[in-house]
Amino acid sequence: MSKNIMCQNSNCGKGTTERISVSLTHIKYVKVQKKRTIMSLLKEKENQRYTYADYRQWDDGERWELINGESYLMSPAPLRAHQRISMELSYQLRAFLKGKPCEVFAAPFDVRLNADTFDDTVVQPDLLIVCDRSKLDDKCCVGAPDMVVEILSPSTERHDRLVKFQTYQKAGVREYWIIDPDTGTVQVNILENGKYVTTMYGDTGVAPVHVLEGCTVNLREVFEEINS
Repeated sequence: MSKNIMCQNSNCGKGTTERISVSLTHIKYVKVQKKRTIMSLLKEKENQRYTYADYRQWDDGERWELINGESYLMSPAPLRAHQRISMELSYQLRAFLKGKPCEVFAAPFDVRLNADTFDDTVVQPDLLIVCDRSKLDDKCCVGAPDMVVEILSPSTERHDRLVKFQTYQKAGVREYWIIDPDTGTVQVNILENGKYVTTMYGDTGVAPVHVLEGCTVNLREVFEEINS
């Protein structure tokens, strides 16, 4: 099946009008083949195990994470509430860290949690703090950050609360915050003897940042951003 399309632009020749015969069947075939290629790529990544070297070769336009060699396709662009929380928290942390050796980074920024062994766990936390500058290169953080923050969304909640909780604990991330925009709560996990000890904070309180002596976060200001 073909369709004639009027072409009246510079590509058809100056001052001319031509008819171009376009095969709709061919267009449909190309779209189906492209979809199959994408689906095959996703299936392939689901069924294989990878390292950071493999991860660096992917150029499919998607954002991926690796945990124990297993690939996870990250969620689409975050909601406005997510972005506002991230920006306000980042602002407070950056203000405290000005002139200090520690540094805060926002996603997307790769973290290779086990680069010294299998190098098959690469994550992109919403925010992270690194105090050991030797762990930083131009591309990523090599090793466990001092602190990681994940802001929940409906598609990532289970992953952040379970899979990443265990991953960060195993890797030795000293402090892990899980921020829930829907309930206005922050779950602060502090690593003690290899296990996380959890404390909950509400949206009107002040939460200390344990890895940064003297640093506190005004949660009222963090959460009021999502209601303005």
